[in-house]
Order: sequence, then structure tokens, then C-alpha cells
Amino acid sequence: MQVYRGLDIGTAKPDLPARRAVPHHLIDVAAADTDWSVARTQTLARAAVADIETRGRRALLVGGTGLYVQAVVDDLRLPGEDLALRAELETRTQQPGGIAAAYRELSARDPLAASRIDPHNARRIVRALEVMELTGAPFSSFGEGVTAYGPTVFPVSIAGVWLPRHVLGHRIAARVDVMRRNGFSEEVQAVVTASGLSRTARQAIGYHELAEVIEGGHEPDDATFDTITRRTRSLARRQRMWFRRDPRITWHATRDNPCLIIGALLATWSL
Repeated sequence: MQVYRGLDIGTAKPDLPARRAVPHHLIDVAAADTDWSVARTQTLARAAVADIETRGRRALLVGGTGLYVQAVVDDLRLPGEDLALRAELETRTQQPGGIAAAYRELSARDPLAASRIDPHNARRIVRALEVMELTGAPFSSFGEGVTAYGPTVFPVSIAGVWLPRHVLGHRIAARVDVMRRNGFSEEVQAVVTASGLSRTARQAIGYHELAEVIEGGHEPDDATFDTITRRTRSLARRQRMWFRRDPRITWHATRDNPCLIIGALLATWSL
């Protein structure tokens, strides 16, 4: 979500001094009212890595969304998109029983793909149906996807930071509080007034909740930020489950302060 201009506070975007000290890529490359895709991330991130390598430097890929990480480092083949068709399918899944009906359709048309997708994951179910309508081929024919952990497309070492859940929960609550005090509501108000949020930008936790309240003519309150905190914790749980499956990750555990693992992390760093 840091690709979007104007989405700063809620994405923990690095500030200008940090970006002057170390070059950052894929920051502020899209307007808030435009859609973004995994395919665009794959293309631009790989180009940035190649550019960094040609300058004799090493790239750090920093992020938490598993699909986007794998799209960059793994040989994921990403079929084209039909946003109008996707919107139609999303509308269907939002109806009562819609997700279950869509999953039954996927199971009938491509049982292998259905076996790889959580029956409650509306986004992936919709994407699978979209691809099949668009290409006429089974979604599973595009490879094993995110369940395969083979050789990466370029040499990469993957490290993960593991914090106790109660510590992570406390850090999430503290971060949401800081974002609120730093003007998160005002930032969302400015973006909504200026251009609005695209479908993909609106999926960002915090922006979704605040925009919904603001567009409804209400002021964000404690309940709004409690919802943002709860959904961020839920996202963190899903991220842990996603990355825990990847055998290529070297995990570094710490009781409370992630900075304490820097020594162990550098010991595995290969120049």
C-alpha cells in the first residue's frame, strides 16, 4: 500500500530523511484512486532489484504480504485481468451465501484449484473464477502457485522476525494509537475529498474503516480505531500462518525488541 501517494500514516511509509539516507523503491508510484495489482508489483520490484544489482548493491525486500513477496521471488505466472468481470464476481460473493456459491462453482470447474484455496477467501475464489472466464483454462493450470516453495527466480535469503503474540498485539495497539494521534483520520479525509480511494487502496486496513465512517458523514471514534486494531491483529495472525509454511525462511525470535536479532541476522547475511 506504500505505492499510493497520500497514504502515508496508515502504511508506516518511511519519511523523507530515511528515504534520503537509503534509496527506497515502489514508494509513491500510484495515485490513490487507481487500482494496483500483484502483477505490477512483480514487474516493478524485479526491475528495481535488477537495477540495484547492476550498481553493485544488494536489495532488501521488506514487507509482510505473502502473495506479493512470493510474486517477486518465486516463478509465479500471473494471468491477465478483467476488472469489470472481477467487480461483477465480487458483487455476487457479497450477496448472502455468495461466497459459498462461488466456491461450489470453483469446485465443480477446477477441483484442484479449489483444494488449494480457503473456502472463505473471497478474493482468491473470485480471482480463480475471473482467470478461468478470461482464459478458458483451469486456474490450476497456471502452476502450483503459492503452495510451492521451490528455487527462487534470483538468489535470495529470507528472514523472519518472530515475536510473542502478546508482544505483537501490544505493538499493534500502540502503533494504531500513534497513527491516530499523528492525524490518520485527517489524512484519510484529505484523500477521500481529493480523489477517493480505488478498490485496491480501499482494501488497506485503517483506510477502509476510516473512509467508510467519513463517507457516511460521521466522525471516527474509539470504536472505529478499536476495529482497526482488531483487524490488524487478525491480519498479523494470517501473515504468521502464511509465512510459517515456507521452509525457506530462517526465523529469528526475540522476546520483545526486534532490534535484538540484528546480530544474528547479519551473521546469515551473504554479500
